[in-house]
Amino acid sequence: MNTIKNFWSKIASRFTFIIPFLAIVGPGIITANVDNDVGGIATYSIVGASYGYQLIWLLIIITIALAVVQEMAARMGVVTGKGLAALIRENFGIKITFYAMMVLIIANLANTVAEFAGIAAGGEIFGVSRYISVPVAAFVVWILVILGSYKYVEKVLLFFCLIYVTYIISGLMTNPPWGQILHETVLPKMTWDTNFLIVAIATIGTTIAPWMQFFQQSIIAEKRIKIKDYKYEQLDTHIGAFLTNIVAFFIIIACAGTLYKAGIKIESASDAAIALQPLAGKYASGLFAIGLINAGVMASMVLPVSTAYAVSEGFGWESAIGRKFKEAPKFFILYTLFIIIGACIILFTKISLIKVMLFSQTANGILLPVILILMLLLCNNPKVMGKHVNKPGFNVIAWVTVIVTIILTLMLILTSVFPNIFT
Repeated sequence: MNTIKNFWSKIASRFTFIIPFLAIVGPGIITANVDNDVGGIATYSIVGASYGYQLIWLLIIITIALAVVQEMAARMGVVTGKGLAALIRENFGIKITFYAMMVLIIANLANTVAEFAGIAAGGEIFGVSRYISVPVAAFVVWILVILGSYKYVEKVLLFFCLIYVTYIISGLMTNPPWGQILHETVLPKMTWDTNFLIVAIATIGTTIAPWMQFFQQSIIAEKRIKIKDYKYEQLDTHIGAFLTNIVAFFIIIACAGTLYKAGIKIESASDAAIALQPLAGKYASGLFAIGLINAGVMASMVLPVSTAYAVSEGFGWESAIGRKFKEAPKFFILYTLFIIIGACIILFTKISLIKVMLFSQTANGILLPVILILMLLLCNNPKVMGKHVNKPGFNVIAWVTVIVTIILTLMLILTSVFPNIFT
């Protein structure tokens, strides 16, 4: 009898953990999954098509780096109840905030253009004109935020996260050689040529973008997560870092097992989706394209929202999803402008997606070192964080992560501007 009671008490204790976790879940998983946007998918596709399984080991480093940085943003959001931009303004002044916001606007606008380009390319794979797919997607993401409450928008975004499973299925459909993959993950083979170095830097460099810290901290503040519930948000953040790189893992596998073997070179995620069809079948190709469209739609909502939150907080304006337009006009105007400009550039210009991505990476690279250093200073400030400052051991990991990320990001900028610098 006691054994049965103990069994049910253990089951009940697990459910008591799951229920509050489900109430908190969202900010970490959504932010991390949006990191696999059109630019991220393109990068991982190129990694697999160009170098097979050689760079999969980097995903371990990427997961750790992402978890460390986003955990700090999450903790600041829970402890202070404020967004990152508001904390920067309060602690470092309006001048630093102004310059940071200007660079963030430029970088995020370039990224938003890339997301709409991904929607256009993914739609055209299915025979849908960009003059239909882009306006429809733009209107859908706009109306969701303008009319929806935060809880509703969060549920929609979590649903979009589920669609990333298409990449996992695409990867499995290529019948991966798991023995070889394990060998190259544990005992990586380095190729010290310029292109390999550039691709390796880009793989890590696309992992952490400044919008991510602003977005996650803002929506945590929006949800008003309490300190007593932080362990659930920490778990949400770590699960997000793990899941997003599982998706990246299968994107690389899908392209390595087909395009790399066939010697097919690509320049974008849409190239990968098209090239997969004769090699892995129309279903794998179709799933890859669906994932691309999903990533574009999800990111074309989140990036403008992230920008609107950050700028509004940075300048002390009202901001919140679910409020009426008249209650937060600057927030909604900025959000709307981002979507209109991003969609119109893709519809009415012949801008190169590769150039847009390189430009956004450069802008991100300029801003990221500043944001990461400011975050570390804030996380170690007792006046801001109280007893929740970084622990000494965590600080070592955090500073190493930040320094390595800064070095690699600066190298990414250099290779973008001067492609032959490491020759």
